[in-house]
Amino acid sequence: MPAGADRRSGAPPSTADPARLDAALTSLELTVRRRLDGLLQGNHLGLVPGPGTEPGDARPYYAGDDVRRMDWSVTARTTEAHIRQTVADRELETWLVADLSASLDFGTAGCEKRDLVVAAAAAVGHLTGGGGNRLGAVVSSGSGTSRYPARGGRASLQHLLRALASTPRSTVGRRGDLAAALEQLRRPPRRRGLAVVISDFLGDIDWERSLRALSGRHDLLAIEVLDPRDLELPAVGLVTLVDPETGRTKEVSTTPRLRADFAQASADHRRAVATVLRRCGAAQLTLRTDGDWIADVLRFVLSRKRGWAGGPSTANGSAVVQTAQLARPPLLSGGAR
Repeated sequence: MPAGADRRSGAPPSTADPARLDAALTSLELTVRRRLDGLLQGNHLGLVPGPGTEPGDARPYYAGDDVRRMDWSVTARTTEAHIRQTVADRELETWLVADLSASLDFGTAGCEKRDLVVAAAAAVGHLTGGGGNRLGAVVSSGSGTSRYPARGGRASLQHLLRALASTPRSTVGRRGDLAAALEQLRRPPRRRGLAVVISDFLGDIDWERSLRALSGRHDLLAIEVLDPRDLELPAVGLVTLVDPETGRTKEVSTTPRLRADFAQASADHRRAVATVLRRCGAAQLTLRTDGDWIADVLRFVLSRKRGWAGGPSTANGSAVVQTAQLARPPLLSGGAR
């Protein structure tokens, strides 16, 4: 986004100016906490059943059961001895795969796409934080990939967000490698948890195999970051287009035919991305630079809560995502949008 351009009220704070980075991250934290606090309460359930403090189902008492777990209210109602099973509290490990390639250093509306990457990371960190949960990241840019170990606590989250915001911008002509970042997360294998991929998913879809492999061990959430110019071209006459990841330039006239072809190609690519994500079992959340990103996150989370509770789920029709309170029921028995 050009310097000095007006930022919309729903846009995250800009992290482009190093001198104002602290203020931007503080503003982002306050926004996330103010809008998301109270949305999710308590810690997530464990990945496997077992002794713990979280109440589970009641079942009839059998000889040898621990009488200290007797459920007297159910016993009184049924006139048959019942015990209350418990579900183990286990720490959730969440990993971010953040795409900061050159195509993310772009924005024509309220913010740049890389600002939305940092904002999405802050939201995920807040929703999955607490209770001993940990958050780590693999960051991909044109200069390579960086890994930040999974740690818990607010200070660790702030350090991770600062590292994301401070990642140098990619040199024009150097393409990021999302597939390589996914492979770094997959190998060596990590404990079961949640993997969140944040990218604009532009370019070749060469990351499907890596993402599908991750789905065998982790729940997946894909956060797609878009700008209006990724979807359609404005009628501005003669214009020079630049591909930031290859460095190629082309001068074109934005005729109605060209604009229609561009919009169709963009729609086809988005459908292909959505199909691949669905095949990999990843839920999909779309954030746009011209929208209210925190409202989009709220709608997504509330939709998942309704789906988990058995109500209608409308956001992309995907399965429930396991975050701090969005755990899919199959995970509770050790099973793996």
